Amino acid sequence: MTAFLQQLPALIGVVIGALGSYLAVVRGDRVRFRREQAARWEERRFTVYTDWSQALKQQVALTYRVAAHLGNDPHPHPLSAQDAEPLLAEVQTAREPHGEALILLGSPDVVEHARGWIVTVMEMERFVREGTRDPAAWRSLLERQRAGREGFYTAVREDLSLPPGHAARWPLPVVPQP
Repeated sequence: MTAFLQQLPALIGVVIGALGSYLAVVRGDRVRFRREQAARWEERRFTVYTDWSQALKQQVALTYRVAAHLGNDPHPHPLSAQDAEPLLAEVQTAREPHGEALILLGSPDVVEHARGWIVTVMEMERFVREGTRDPAAWRSLLERQRAGREGFYTAVREDLSLPPGHAARWPLPVVPQP
């Protein structure tokens, strides 16, 4: 029995060392899993944000073209409201799933900025559907749309911990007044 008692401290040290090693590995695995999971969700949010913004930009581009047809915008490829109608319906339908994903995965700040941007885009669409011919009012809507886009991108960058980006505010060509 004395031999066992003499080896007991060494045996306890081995057990404690094995337990400590096990706990360190388990804790490290948990930390790595959480870090990888956070990276996956961040990647998914980035994809949702870019998909939604690209779908919305298609709608914006169509409104530019119709506005050019009405004489409000200098876009080089004008499109009549009648020709644009099925295209607008198509881009809105394609954008809807991205909007739902945005609401589901987006941060509250990003979703709020997205709402502000899309409300302005809907006003732009209404403006061209009504056949309004007012370049100054169109320019005001363009500025609001660009500010909405900039706010959305700023919120996305903050949510994803990205560095500040370009504001994409280039001077607009002036549409000649009739």
